[in-house]
This record gives sequence, structure tokens and C-alpha cells, in this order.
Amino acid sequence: MKVIVCGAGQVGFNIAHYLASENNDVTVIDQRPELIRKITDTVDVQAILGHASHPSVLEQAGAGDADMLIAVTQFDEVNMVACQVAHSLFNVPTKIARVRAQSYLQPMWSNLFTRDHMPIDVIISPEIEVARAITRRLQVPGAIDVIPMAGDKVQLIGVRCDEDTPLINTPLRQLTVLFPDLNIVIIGIVRDGRSIVPTAEDQMLEGDEVYFVVDTQQVDRALSAFGREDCAARRIVIFGGGNIGLFLAQQIEEAHPGASVKIIEINKERAEYVAKTLHRTVVLNGDVLDTEILNEANVANAETVVSVTNDDETNILAALLAKRYGAKRAMTLINKTTYNALMGPLGIDVVISPRTITVSNILQHVRRGRIHAVHSLHEGFGELIEADALETSSLVGKPLREVKLPNGVLLGAVVHNGTMISPRGNTVVQAGDRVVLFAAAEAVKKVEKMFSVRLEYF
Repeated sequence: MKVIVCGAGQVGFNIAHYLASENNDVTVIDQRPELIRKITDTVDVQAILGHASHPSVLEQAGAGDADMLIAVTQFDEVNMVACQVAHSLFNVPTKIARVRAQSYLQPMWSNLFTRDHMPIDVIISPEIEVARAITRRLQVPGAIDVIPMAGDKVQLIGVRCDEDTPLINTPLRQLTVLFPDLNIVIIGIVRDGRSIVPTAEDQMLEGDEVYFVVDTQQVDRALSAFGREDCAARRIVIFGGGNIGLFLAQQIEEAHPGASVKIIEINKERAEYVAKTLHRTVVLNGDVLDTEILNEANVANAETVVSVTNDDETNILAALLAKRYGAKRAMTLINKTTYNALMGPLGIDVVISPRTITVSNILQHVRRGRIHAVHSLHEGFGELIEADALETSSLVGKPLREVKLPNGVLLGAVVHNGTMISPRGNTVVQAGDRVVLFAAAEAVKKVEKMFSVRLEYF
């Protein structure tokens, strides 16, 4: 597949890296020389210095025979015009744009992004997606990651093991013996920054981050098995009143009217705007690192603090201060992946990565075959993929013990007629079933082929 990526920032770099590692023909455009040098030094792509929306630059990038254009520059308008030019002059089939300004995304202007006006096939709004991801984690206390799949019949849950986790030092093969009625499959373990695709003989250790797929109706039981029986947060303090903080507060107000929410925002004008926009949320104008403001927000009694300012270091320090004052749980937005390994030892409970969330959103539109959703796990570890089982797939029609899955692929769940089935050796996948599986990075292409319609089928 030939893909043009407009923008070599964090998201563009990662998308290009993913696609190039799978032997796609990738061209990256950016007007910043230092980013062009970085991406050509580290990723096997063609890179062009120039304005991504200029027809001559897109032509030089090969837009005439490109399959897809992904516009993730730092400017919404450049992203939108690049898609328009790619459509009008080069007839690029699929166009994806990141749009941050919420004015463009108001329901009253939904007619803007249509084929007759501005033909963008997929709009990605990182701030909204990040706020949704945080809301999911608030709804499942004790989890470090929550991803609903298959129409919310199945969920991926991430938890961090500590010394009180009952299941540490237990071989994974014993889980079905200990919990015969629990539909759960452990699909990944991150240990000391190293990712592991587990076998039946592997054990969970203290400090591990464990990712498992579970029947949505059994999430509470699964968390209980891991010793996570936290109560849902009702007293929440949000550090930062930017778009993410505002969207998050709006979602909490809508879904949890009984929750007490406070926002601390340093910019006075922004604080006043947020206060006028929200209905029940208390907005405080001040510095999240000011102890007097933290006391005024009563972080000592907060069940969860969420740091979503536009500065990583401020987010980390504010979260640590809040926990020092007595906040039970801290979620922190981090853009720089170099900090990730420090978060657990420092006492940060949940790390939110806007880059990973945005990349996941884009990947599900890149993947081919009957693939419905893709979620990137832990910086290049692999992908959680939701797909329809086709009649021609090697998965279909025989017991799973007879199916040879590619190395690095684990089947997490099968949804048959709306019911989640935890896969066992005698499970038979039928055509039309929705399957959820984990694929390590090097196995993703093989999974795509499993869910593609073969030409000889016709």
C-alpha cells in the first residue's frame, strides 16, 4: 500500500514507523528540516521537505498513485486542505485528517466534511478520544487501561500487579482451574519495560502490567481475582482546563450526575470560559503546583486526580503532589514516552498516552480485510484486533487446537450470536463470528491476511 503521511511530529512519526515496518511504501511530508532529518535517519521512508497542502509537494510525494493520505500536521487547516487537494487533483481514495479545533466539529456544521464540500473520509479528534479513554478508566477503577470491543461484549483490561495481587507467581494455565466460569484470556505482560506474549507456563510477577480480554459482564469478577475491588470515583479533581479537561468534565457531568468535579486552570480567561460552559463543575483559577490551590480544591479527599495540562512535567509533579496530600489515585497525561518507565515506581497509577490513542484510531482505518477495530498496546508491543471471521479463513470450521496461529498471535475472545466465548482447544469459530485477538508487531501482516477475502473465493 502506498501512503502519504503529512506531518512528521509524534503521531506522524509513529504512523510512518508502523506502516514502514510492514513494508508499505510510505512518504512523509513536513516543513521542519529537523523532523525530516530525524525520520530519514530512523525510519525506512521517503521524506520531503515542504508544505503538505501544496499540489506540487503532494505530486512529488506520489499522490497520483497513492492509496491513502494521512494528514496529521500541527495545523488543522493544512490537514483539511491537503485532503481536499489529494481528492480534487489526485483522486486519492482514502483521506484521514486530524482536526483539533472544536469549532469545525460542531454537529451544526457536520455537512462540511462530505464528498461535495471537503471530502475527508475520517476525522480524528485527539482531545475527544483522550477524554473518552480517561472516562473509561474512571468507570473501571483499578484498571490502567480499558478498551471496549465487539459492541462492548468484550473488554481489554490492563492492571498492574503488586505484592497483594492474589494471582502473582501462578502459572497462567491454572487460571481455568481456579476460575472455571470466568471468561478471561491474558494476552500480554509488560515486565520492566519489556513486552511478553505469554505462554501457559508463564507467571505474573509483582510489578507486571498485565493485559487481559474478558467478558464485559465479568469485568468486576476479573478485577476481584486480581485483588482490584476499588470503588468508582465520585470526587474528582482535574488539573488543566484545556480541551481534554473540558471534554472530560462534560462527559462526567452527563454520565455521572452525582459526581463532584473540580477543575484547576491557570489561565484566567480560559477558566472563566470553562466555568460558563460547564453546569455543576467547580472551576478554580490557579497553578496546579500551588499548594494553596490544591488545598482549596480539597485534593486530600479526592478519590482520583487527572492531570491533563499541556506540559508533561507539570502533569507528573501535580499528580505526585496530589498523592502526597492524600489523593487515592492519580491519572497523568504523558506525551514523552521516555517518562513511561518512571511512572509506576513514582506512584502514578495510570498513564494516558495521546499518541498511542491517536495512532490506534488511525490504524483501524489503515488495516485491510474485515477488520473493525485496532488498538495499539504499549508502544510497539502489538495490536489488539477485532475482525469478522470469513468463510475462507483458516480459523473457521475446526477446533482451535487444530488451528496453527502465527507466532505472536493469541486469540482472546470469540463473539457468536452476541455471546462472548472464551476460546478453548475445542472451540470452533464459525463464519461471521466476531473474533478479538492480539498480534505482536511482527505478526500483524499475517493477521491481516487471515481476515482478507481471497480472490479464488469468487
